[in-house]
Amino acid sequence: MAQPSESTQLQQAQLAAILGPDTAPFETLISHLMSSSNEQRSQAELLFNLCKQTDPDSLSLKLAHLLQFSPHPEGRAMSAILLRKQLTRDDSYLWPRLNPNTQSSLKSILLACIQREETKSIAKKLCDTVSELASGILPDNGWPELLPFMFQCVSSDTPKLQEFAFLIFAQLSQYIGDSLVPHIKELHSVFLHCLNSPTSNPDVRIAALNAVINFIQCLSSSADRDSFSELKCVMRTEILCQTFQYFSIFPDLLPAMMRTLTEALNNGNEATAQEALELLIELAGTEPRFLRRQIVDVVGSMLQIAEAESLEEGTRHLAIEFVITLAEARERAPGMMRKLPQFISRLFAILMTMLLDIEDDPAWHSAESEDEDAGETSNYSVGQECLDRLSISLGGNTIVPVASELLPAYLAAPEWQKHHAALIALAQIAEGCSKVMIKNLEQVVAMVLNSFQDPHPRVRWAAINAIGQLSTDLGPDLQVKYHQQVLPALAGAMDDFQNPRVQAHAASAVLNFSENCTPDILTPYLDGIVSKLLVLLQNGKQMVQEGALTALASVADSSQEHFQKYYDAVMPYLKTILINATDKSNRMLRAKSMECISLVGMAVGKEKFRDDAKQVMEVLMSLQGSQLETDDPTTSYMLQAWARLCKCLGQDFLPYMSVVMPPLLQSAQLKPDVTITSADSDNEIEDSDDESMETITLGDKRIGIKTSVLEEKATACNMLCCYADELKEGFFPWIDQVAPTLVPLLKFYFHEEVRKAAVSAMPELLRSAKLAIEKGQAQGRNETYIKQLSDYIVPALVEALHKEPDTEICASMLDALNECVQISGPLLDENQVRSIVDEIKQVITASSSRKRERAERAKAEDFDAEEVELIKEENEQEEEVFDQVGEILGTLIKTFKGSFLPFFDELSSYLTPMWGKDKTPEERRIAICIFDDVAEQCREAALKYYDTFLPFVLEACNDDNPDVRQAAVYGLGVCAEFGGSVFKPLVGEALSRLNVVIQHPNALQAENLMAYDNAVSSLGKICVFHRDSIDAAQVVPAWLNCLPIKGDLIEAKVVHDQLCSMVERSDRELLGPNNQYLPKIVAVFAEL
Repeated sequence: MAQPSESTQLQQAQLAAILGPDTAPFETLISHLMSSSNEQRSQAELLFNLCKQTDPDSLSLKLAHLLQFSPHPEGRAMSAILLRKQLTRDDSYLWPRLNPNTQSSLKSILLACIQREETKSIAKKLCDTVSELASGILPDNGWPELLPFMFQCVSSDTPKLQEFAFLIFAQLSQYIGDSLVPHIKELHSVFLHCLNSPTSNPDVRIAALNAVINFIQCLSSSADRDSFSELKCVMRTEILCQTFQYFSIFPDLLPAMMRTLTEALNNGNEATAQEALELLIELAGTEPRFLRRQIVDVVGSMLQIAEAESLEEGTRHLAIEFVITLAEARERAPGMMRKLPQFISRLFAILMTMLLDIEDDPAWHSAESEDEDAGETSNYSVGQECLDRLSISLGGNTIVPVASELLPAYLAAPEWQKHHAALIALAQIAEGCSKVMIKNLEQVVAMVLNSFQDPHPRVRWAAINAIGQLSTDLGPDLQVKYHQQVLPALAGAMDDFQNPRVQAHAASAVLNFSENCTPDILTPYLDGIVSKLLVLLQNGKQMVQEGALTALASVADSSQEHFQKYYDAVMPYLKTILINATDKSNRMLRAKSMECISLVGMAVGKEKFRDDAKQVMEVLMSLQGSQLETDDPTTSYMLQAWARLCKCLGQDFLPYMSVVMPPLLQSAQLKPDVTITSADSDNEIEDSDDESMETITLGDKRIGIKTSVLEEKATACNMLCCYADELKEGFFPWIDQVAPTLVPLLKFYFHEEVRKAAVSAMPELLRSAKLAIEKGQAQGRNETYIKQLSDYIVPALVEALHKEPDTEICASMLDALNECVQISGPLLDENQVRSIVDEIKQVITASSSRKRERAERAKAEDFDAEEVELIKEENEQEEEVFDQVGEILGTLIKTFKGSFLPFFDELSSYLTPMWGKDKTPEERRIAICIFDDVAEQCREAALKYYDTFLPFVLEACNDDNPDVRQAAVYGLGVCAEFGGSVFKPLVGEALSRLNVVIQHPNALQAENLMAYDNAVSSLGKICVFHRDSIDAAQVVPAWLNCLPIKGDLIEAKVVHDQLCSMVERSDRELLGPNNQYLPKIVAVFAEL
């Protein structure tokens, strides 16, 4: 028999010592688990895991012993944490492996330790361990002593025990709330007693408040879950009745919950008040309806706190956050806050007052640095952000009347701060109120332009800022109606040489204005604007030069070829900056010159730009080769400039690809810079005030993500997509590196732009490969390569679609998948088609359930017109998804024809409901188009569907919606052509349906023209394929009378080809008795 190795013997000896009667070796092991030395810690982890495998009972009891008797707090804390990990239901779940005696000992030791532990942080960790274990065994009655113990603690007169019991209640509500529902009566009275008791300790009250809020959330989700599912057992129904019954009486806790807050404030205990506010904000976000009955009192109290100048800013900001959160809780309580106009105006006034908290900082005037917010306080920033959020959540009909009362008063006041505040507020509310503000555009624009003449430069800056923001949010209406006032005002502001920051901002606002502007509006002003911007380019202040570069770039981009006349004057300046701005302090200036040069090049075109392009590329190549610092903006700007140069030069850009691609791939492959800490840890993520870090909290983890890395990655992915799109087969050499980079990013959930770019690139890569192989430029590769690439891309897209949380990206994924199928369709195997079809079912189901959810929301008591508008917008996004479903099914049917029909049969139960009268016109149109495709592509094989679908098609011919009519009348033509004897009995009804469309008095109006042309085409097909079933002497001349058709060019070609062939064979009914229709035929040909 083989002897165990020496190392194995050593390990066994170590385990025996660790788990033996002497406690010292075990304590050493635990201290090594906390060691800062990696080697020591790894060795300890190895031994710990071996103990777990070989003797879980002894290990658990050792940890419990340490918890009870260790004199070292860190040892007790560590054993609480380790026990929790072993008792968590995951891969290393130990509990089922322990013998009943160990289990019993552990349960009683944990409860004893909670009573005895003096160090609060350790006791809290113990509460976590108890909650973790209870969540696994309590539902099956595995710990009958626990709840009596907790109720006993809550009723005791020991504050720390009360607090710990509430902490456990809070966690159990989150983990296994359903198990607590039977005890709802006792819980309710315990909560009420504690929150109402004037003697309660503040920590106990906060713990009780936390428990109540968690419990309310658990009640609500349990009610939500079960009210939609069929309850199969009496017990469950009983619990549900209790839930509804008590959910309705739980709001009587609300005054007591609010008292926790008000008493803390009255006692000057703002730290407790802030904790209470944070908990109430959570409640407002998740269960706003719970507050509904007492909403007036609750919101009134919060506004009182926000108005109380004696309180800390942090407290007041949290009270405001509560009210804004309620306003934003649309999905749960649509329209509720709009029913409280008196509070909206009070909140608006509070936020306006916060905007006055701004100092006239000299750094702002000197304009030496980018520091645009010099002098702004945290009050100012919160006010600004909350105005934006409030207007987006409540909409223009609620906010504009309040603003139009307050803003003119602010503008009429003597203080510059009030003028400034009014203009900043106007810019902040524009996005949320755009529809209503567009109706009052004249007053809005006048209000802002008057302030261009204000004596204070910060007010003039705010006016320019407002014009920039309004150009974005209220464009293009503002550009079309007010360019004559706005552009000269901005040009005037560029002359303010005393205030460089105002000049720079005026140039930036030109960017906002021109982004939403057509060349015909901009061109008359170009002479004046370009000459002013050239003056600013030679200004000493870097900020002004940067603003001028950005404006020039955007003006060139918007005016396109009209910019050619300025090219010779502008380009030398731009090249000078690019070549000479080499200082570290000038990095942004150089980066912006790249942006400007590449946009000017694209605007004027390849011929004009070619000579300078060479020189610019040389500079970019040498920069690319130099070692740029990681925070240098040049990298990102250069990636974009290269891609624009490629768009401008087309295939002439290919020689530069070997320089461009390596760093671009490097940027696209950047790993997200993620930091994970515990959500309740005191050490915030380092540099939390670093603007490039964004933090999100998920469960008990706080995740910090460096956004600058994500933005560079997104830019790079977009550029890869641009190159593939622009260079087509020329991109082929890079596919092998780009595909493995981008395919995994279809599921990159840290950043939407990265996913969008990866999605758009998929069909471009396939297209590039296919074209290169067709044109013999594929380095000897053949169609097998396209098959391999398609096998890599298509399943990845399908899988990503399955997991995609964003509706808009879902639609893009379907669109990309559709293009991929168009490119490599015949190469797909049956399993791949099956996976696409299964995913389409899933997409239809998910979309329908989102619509149902919205319909539920529409039944809420406060639901109003604004919500109708918002839901309409959300449903429009669903239409885009359905649209793409229709497109991809059409492609699959065209590609696989009859062999796709078994899949179509599976899908019919998903598609048939789309014909319903209750569905949107777009859904009905898509359903008809899918049937049209089946009938057209599958011909005889599709005849079996006529009975089911033709009655719908005939009815839809006279639908109110012209797009639905067009799809239906086109379908009749297809069925007339391929339906043979199956269609014959329906010819009479088909004629009368088509006649209604053709004879309609408004048939030739623009919106009806496509339906008319398709009806004429279908009538022609009946004339050809069912001549024996019609009165040809009547119908054929009636058809001729409708010609020529000019709207739908595809159908026009079909119809006029048909006319030619009928003339060629001297069709008797067409020519008429004695050729009397010949002049009409000649007239039709003359018009073509």
